[in-house]
Amino acid sequence: MTNELITFIAMVAVFLLGCFLAKLPVSISMVLSAIAGSLVGGHGIALRHLVEGMFSYVDTILVIATAMIFMKVIQESGALDAICSVIIERFHKLPALMLCLIMLIIMFPGMITGSSTASVLSAGSIMAPVLMMMGVPVLETACILAMGGILGMIAPPTNIPAMIIGAGIDIPYSGFELPLALLTFPLAALFVLMFGYKYVKKMNYLDVQSKLNTESRKKFGLKVYIPLVLAIVLMVLTKVVPSFSIGMPLVFLISAAVGCFTGYKINLLKVSKESVNSVLPVMGILMGVGMFIQIMTLTGVRGLIVTSCLSLPEWGRYIAMAVSMPLFGAVSSFGSASVLGVPFLLSFLAKEEIIVAAALSLIASLGDMMPPTALAGIFAAQVVGMEKYTPVLKKCLVPCLIVIVWAILFIVFANVLEPFIILG
Repeated sequence: MTNELITFIAMVAVFLLGCFLAKLPVSISMVLSAIAGSLVGGHGIALRHLVEGMFSYVDTILVIATAMIFMKVIQESGALDAICSVIIERFHKLPALMLCLIMLIIMFPGMITGSSTASVLSAGSIMAPVLMMMGVPVLETACILAMGGILGMIAPPTNIPAMIIGAGIDIPYSGFELPLALLTFPLAALFVLMFGYKYVKKMNYLDVQSKLNTESRKKFGLKVYIPLVLAIVLMVLTKVVPSFSIGMPLVFLISAAVGCFTGYKINLLKVSKESVNSVLPVMGILMGVGMFIQIMTLTGVRGLIVTSCLSLPEWGRYIAMAVSMPLFGAVSSFGSASVLGVPFLLSFLAKEEIIVAAALSLIASLGDMMPPTALAGIFAAQVVGMEKYTPVLKKCLVPCLIVIVWAILFIVFANVLEPFIILG
C-alpha cells in the first residue's frame, strides 16, 4: 500500500468520523481531515498550505454572499410575489407553460447564487404553497422543489461546481452558458411536467386567484421589477462589453442597493447580515474543500486519483463517474466537483473541455440529493411540512438517473456538439 493511498484513507476516515460520529459540521470535518492528511503525509501541520487552500475559492464565496443578499432583497421587496402572481394570472390557461415558468422561478435563486439550498428556501418556500393550491400533492411539490434547486445551482450564469472543475485545469469560466442551459432547462421542464402536469391541468383558477399575493404589483407597479432587469442588463454588458467587466459580486450589490428603493422598505444592513448568515455553511464548506484539495495535492493523493481515473477504460470511466460523483457529493457537491470532477475531466481531454466540465458539474450536483447531507431533498421536505426526507429521495430516483444519462450523453457526443453550442 503506497503512502498516498494511506494518506487518502486517513483523510476519508477522519472526515467520516467527524461527520457521522462526532456530528461536526461538514466544513469543520474537512478541515480536520486536511490536517490529518498533512500529518500522515509527513508534512506536519502545513499551515501555509492550509491557509492557501482556505482562500482558493474566495472569488466564489464573494459571488455566493452578494448573490444571496440580492436574492433576499428582491424577496423582501415583493418582486418574487409579483412575478409569481403575474405568471399564474397570464398563463393559467396554458398549464404546461405555467409550470415551466414556475420551475424557472424556483431555479432562479440557485442560478444566481450557485446554491440549491438558496433555491429551495427562498423561491421554493414561496412557490410551494402555490403549487399545492393548484392541486399538486405534498410529495410531488417537494420533488419539484428539490430537483429545481439542483438544476438551478447548475444552470447559468453561476455554476460553482463548473467553476471548481475548470479552475482545476485552468479553464476560465467563459463559454459555459449555452452548454449549461441545454443541460438543465430541458430537464427542468421534463421534471416539473412529470410531477405536476396531471394535477395542474385540473386546477380551479378562481380558488387559486383568491389566494395570490398581488399587493406588491398593485402598490409599486413595474418599478418592483427594476432590480431584476438591472441585474440581467449588467450581466449581459459584462459578457458583451469586455471593458465593462465589473464582476458578478458588484453586479449583485448594485442591483440589491437599487432594490431597496423599488418595493417595500428594506433595512439593507439587516438583510445583508441575515443573507450572509444563511449561506455561512456553504461558504464554510468551500473553505474546507479548498484546504482538503490543497493537502491532497501536497501529499500526492490528488495525483493518485488522477492516474487511477486515467488508467480506467473509457466505459469504466463512465460507470465510475456515474456512481462515485453523486455518492461523494453526499459529503459536498463542491468537494465532489474538485476531488473527482477534475480527474475525470483530465481523463476526457480528447473531448471538448467546456462541455465535459459542464456535464460533470451536473452529475456532481446530485450529491445534494444523497443522504446523509441531502441539502436539497431535506430542505424541500421541510418547506412542504414533511417529517421525513426518504419519500422524496425514492420519488426522485428516476429523475436522478435521467440526469446522469443526460450528462453522460453530452460527454460522449461532446466533440459532435462543440460547433453548435460553444460560442466564439
